[in-house]
Amino acid sequence: MDTNFLVQTLSSIVAAATPVVLASIGETISEKSGVINLSLDGSIALSAMAGFAVAFTTGSVTLGILAAMAVGALIALIIATASITLRQEQVAVGFVLTMLCADLADFLGNPFVRKPGPSVPHLPISYLSDIPVLGPILFDHNLVVYLSMLSVAAAWWWIYRTQPGLKLQGVGERPESAFARGVDVSRLRYFYTVVGGALVGLAGASYSLSIKLGWSHRHTFGIGWIALAIVIFGGWSPWRVAAGCYLFGLLKALGSILQRNPAFAGVPTQVFSSAPFALMIFALLLVSSEGFDRLLALLPIRLARRIDRTIRGRSPGGLGKPFVQE
Repeated sequence: MDTNFLVQTLSSIVAAATPVVLASIGETISEKSGVINLSLDGSIALSAMAGFAVAFTTGSVTLGILAAMAVGALIALIIATASITLRQEQVAVGFVLTMLCADLADFLGNPFVRKPGPSVPHLPISYLSDIPVLGPILFDHNLVVYLSMLSVAAAWWWIYRTQPGLKLQGVGERPESAFARGVDVSRLRYFYTVVGGALVGLAGASYSLSIKLGWSHRHTFGIGWIALAIVIFGGWSPWRVAAGCYLFGLLKALGSILQRNPAFAGVPTQVFSSAPFALMIFALLLVSSEGFDRLLALLPIRLARRIDRTIRGRSPGGLGKPFVQE
């Protein structure tokens, strides 16, 4: 295989995975605090529309990105209010918001359909982008792509290497114990849910202002559901979640490559576009099945436990469960 082609393909995978990385890391942070934001698909769509609409109207990409993040944070705030203060079922509220936001995006975004607009400027990092092979893959993108990579490292460091991160894990795992130690569980859950929502909004902006420029109906359809699946697939660990996102990007790239291959000329294009979604769901079902448990039982105990911890993850103990502070 030609080296230049391989480098270009890997670079495109890093760039194309950006919205999924940002949305998945945002959802990981939210779920680590114990709140499920099931509105991701609709939130990404509405944020993508708002980001493009504001950037198109004002001519400022920065304002577009900030508007998208504000929309994502506002939707997450609604989720937090409904689940934490009103003690409603998080899954039900999130599902309703998904449909509402998707319809709002289509309705409000109608004047901007298929209109050319601004995009996030290309920003190669001096010297680093000149490194052979690695430079073009990691350091020859725009600011949003760099932020997606930075969000993975920052989330891991914050959750596992800082005192506030330990509190975050506490309110998600055992909120009763955290509250007994003086932690304001509700306040932290509000904060991290809104932070996660802002990252989801940034994911929407990255889609319409960087990856798939412009706005159209069903512009981001399915990305939110994939992000939710990847959070589970990655075991609520930022590094493994990021690996799942780039695996999804790799599957999409392979679909595009195979689609251009003359040997697959007779295969409908819908097969290649939908295959990555099906394969990610299949992988999730596979590692969650009893067959995978039986396969692990054939291995030495220590190795089986290590593989199980690496591939699978345990959801936060307080995830989706309301907590009443008294």
